[in-house]
Amino acid sequence: MNTTRRSLLALTLAATTALAGMPGLALADGRNLAIDLVNEPSSLDPHMQWNPDSYYVYRNIFDNLVTRDDAGEITPQIATAWDRPSDTEMVFTLRDDVTFHDGSPLTAADVVFSVKRITDPAFGSPQLSQFSVITGAEAIDDTTVKLTTSSPYPALLAQLAKLSIVPAAVVEAMGNEAFNLAPVGSGPYSFGNWTRGVEVTLMRNDAYWGDKGPFETATFRAVPDASTRIADLQSGSADLVVSLDPDLAAQLAGSMGVEARPVLTERVGYLKLNPQRPGMDDLRMRQAVAYAIDRDLIVEGLSGGFDRPVGQMLTPAHVGWVEGFEGTPHDPDKARALVAELGDAAKIPLEFATAPVFDQRIVQALQQMLAEVGLNVNIEMTDMATYLGKARGEPAEGPELSFGRWSCACQDADGVLYPLLHSTSSWSSVRDADIDVVLESARVELDPDARLAAYKKVHEYVATEIPLVPLYQASVFYGVNEALKWTPTPNESMFLNRMEWSE
Repeated sequence: MNTTRRSLLALTLAATTALAGMPGLALADGRNLAIDLVNEPSSLDPHMQWNPDSYYVYRNIFDNLVTRDDAGEITPQIATAWDRPSDTEMVFTLRDDVTFHDGSPLTAADVVFSVKRITDPAFGSPQLSQFSVITGAEAIDDTTVKLTTSSPYPALLAQLAKLSIVPAAVVEAMGNEAFNLAPVGSGPYSFGNWTRGVEVTLMRNDAYWGDKGPFETATFRAVPDASTRIADLQSGSADLVVSLDPDLAAQLAGSMGVEARPVLTERVGYLKLNPQRPGMDDLRMRQAVAYAIDRDLIVEGLSGGFDRPVGQMLTPAHVGWVEGFEGTPHDPDKARALVAELGDAAKIPLEFATAPVFDQRIVQALQQMLAEVGLNVNIEMTDMATYLGKARGEPAEGPELSFGRWSCACQDADGVLYPLLHSTSSWSSVRDADIDVVLESARVELDPDARLAAYKKVHEYVATEIPLVPLYQASVFYGVNEALKWTPTPNESMFLNRMEWSE
């Protein structure tokens, strides 16, 4: 058994905890749903940060033009119908019975404002690259909106499934900072209170136009320690907890009244390399990193086989997945040879950025794999907001390595590859005009075969130039009061009005 395999086994055994002897579950409070997140939301403004702990909360405050049902199909929400007058235009018919939480009506003007806000470079949305192809938004009348794109864009509806509608008058009166602290939407739950660092409380919107929420209130709490989240669930102080690793999830099998609910998602686990940093700007260094990593061992040793190794920066759930493409193979001997060739340049300390929301056993395993081929890697753990600042910061000042799990909630390659690789994206550390051209051509190509061929070129670029190392299609585990009727979905949404208590 090699050193890495022994260490992965040790990590797995260390994660096992004696929770099975804890007392049975207390009765749930039918009026309030208590949810343990890892961190508090970094933003409640839906046009700002894109991360699970924020999305879980604010998606219940806001409605979108379209949404996805539990089967993953795009369905109406604020928009009831849409058609394409041309390849670069889409016209939406809106509901006429929707009001915001302050009682004002939602109209086409609010949709236009929301689109223009998120696509305004001066606003600085992290989601900008996913909507930047939209060049115009026009209210034809109170219930009709026309969107214009700079070119044909086959992923438009998939992206709009995550564009929330905000009230123009409220945002303009409050300002962006105040709106983030007390958001107003039209969703099934309204904002109640945000105790910073502790919890966010939402209140049921009894005037909601659609399916009402079953809970009077919902409380989202920041609980960074996974064992504490498990204990909260088992004691009945939490009804739903997120981000469990397989070992902790397995402990729930012996606990009365609670269970683990896993789902294989569209999220891709990956290692981001920063070619703009000294040392990492040498292709040989990036190749050494890629060759050192054993995806199969990570999945086998740490996820219990629930994840799926992938050699491309997509999952089979995405448009753009190329069947059979394997990417950079695991070859530690090649990695060591490259490190020896680099000499002193390979000895520089490499900062490896991570945050508590990620499975630190995987982060530690990656660190060890790189150490075993001769690289000097230092893990830098920060809170999620700080991590996101590093991940989106100027590449020349950012970490050499960072761990990530990317989901666009759109199931389209454009929502993954464009933001992570295009030189104009704040998430990208790549500055390569040639790959920009390929990404731009892929996002406007209407012919499915030609589009897939373009994305194959992107996968080949990633495998050759190695700005990213794809690792696995991520499964996620929720811990749930077994009386809660709710099915997790691949896009990791947590719609409160799609839940209910069993009788």
